[in-house]
Amino acid sequence: MANSVIIYDGDCGVCTKLSRFVATRVRRAPTDFTVSAYQDADLGALGLTPQECDEALQWVSSTGRRSSAQDAVARVLLAGRLPFRPLGAVILVPGVNALAGAIYRWVARNRHRLPGGTPACSLPAAQRPL
Repeated sequence: MANSVIIYDGDCGVCTKLSRFVATRVRRAPTDFTVSAYQDADLGALGLTPQECDEALQWVSSTGRRSSAQDAVARVLLAGRLPFRPLGAVILVPGVNALAGAIYRWVARNRHRLPGGTPACSLPAAQRPL
């Protein structure tokens, strides 16, 4: 793989909005890493399944190392612009990582209630309307 990639749920309004923020504000340049909805990605080539991508944000490094949920958020921030990098490092600190995981899971469960969320965000991918 030539480039690291962040994989998000393209059916989720919150995820899509945050991915745009990552692409335009966090990422220094388009060559730093790819931002892609899992619905548009070659998941097999990345070693991911639709279920994994539906459950949490995924990061696959250029070496193939995978991270998900809060760890994927940390990896994105570490690969981004300088103001974001220290926050990525802090998220990986063991006690902070556990707290970040709890926050991530709460947001993931409630993303349909957040600004930009849609009712489809509350459904597993297999149950979402086409």
